[in-house]
Amino acid sequence: MCAHQPLCPPIDSTDRDAAHIVVFHPEQGWNLLCNGAIVFDDTGELLPDGSVIAPHRPVFTDLATAA
Repeated sequence: MCAHQPLCPPIDSTDRDAAHIVVFHPEQGWNLLCNGAIVFDDTGELLPDGSVIAPHRPVFTDLATAA
């Protein structure tokens, strides 16, 4: 799908999220990248082979509590 230079990272590389957005649907919360991955606003991903990457949100464990 990628026709620009330099080519975007392939789907099996660790930096696959650096691929360019080719379809943008902010009202639905997802983007299609030129390597075929669908990236959701919650950071989850659907890869072209149908496999799912769970959302990878940061976990904050050192939150201050009110006294």
